[in-house]
Amino acid sequence: MILSGVAMWCTAALSAQVETGTYLSGRGVVMEEQQMQSDLMDEQVSYAVYLPPGYREGTQRYPVVYLLHGYSDDETAWIQFGEVQRTADRAIARREIPPMIIVMPDAGVTWYINDYRGETLYEDMIFREFIPTIDNQYRTRPKKEFRAVAGLSMGGYGSLIWSLHHPDMFASCAAYSAGIFIDDEILRMEEKRYQRWFAKIYGPSQNNRLTDHWKKNSVLYLAETLPVDEIEKVRFYIDCGDDDFLYVGNSLLHMEMRKRGIDHEYRVREGAHNWTYWRTHILHGLRFIGEGFHR
Repeated sequence: MILSGVAMWCTAALSAQVETGTYLSGRGVVMEEQQMQSDLMDEQVSYAVYLPPGYREGTQRYPVVYLLHGYSDDETAWIQFGEVQRTADRAIARREIPPMIIVMPDAGVTWYINDYRGETLYEDMIFREFIPTIDNQYRTRPKKEFRAVAGLSMGGYGSLIWSLHHPDMFASCAAYSAGIFIDDEILRMEEKRYQRWFAKIYGPSQNNRLTDHWKKNSVLYLAETLPVDEIEKVRFYIDCGDDDFLYVGNSLLHMEMRKRGIDHEYRVREGAHNWTYWRTHILHGLRFIGEGFHR
């Protein structure tokens, strides 16, 4: 009788899952402390990777998302604080997103770009060494239509700038609380703060902080000046909390895209610049990305 009751319960539970459009799929696997030797950076680049349920048992290839951390964090942040494995497992099981590989590289405080002196070539490393290595080492679908990028804060900026610099590499971009600063914010920023955050990237502020290197890596400047058809090669999702201190740059990016008729999604939700916000809402970005992967 007990066994029979258990069997009946399992059957009922499985039926309920089928009726709600979900299915049992197991858990994905997270591998931390992965490394790639970079000749361009002359160092080991650390990363973590999430492999979807069934990856190790099968042979199929998967779309890939590059998920970027924020300032002062590292490749473990989205796992430890963002609980992205839990979110992805549940969303895949419920068929809210397709199974996907998620790669989380460590960027230190590089802002995901090359520095003004050409000494720290982080962005070059990603596109010339890192992405080819991931495509060779894991069963990705190594085409633009099956590759996306997302991130928070500094990583939100990184996801946008990579998409604007390399529109032929990504199908979609999901930027959360992106570190977008307007020219006036850079000019008026106190010297101590500028030296801490930006001097090593954009150059010292002796005469003019708005250098050619700054403009080349300004999300707003690129959104204003790049050809519309180049920007529209990537699907953009922009998300920022209503109490986030970076709301100005994110709002202006939305307004500039609206002005130029660039299709995108823009979301403002209740919340601030913290992990509660990103952990709660990353699913929306993964859904947006997943829609682009579907055929």
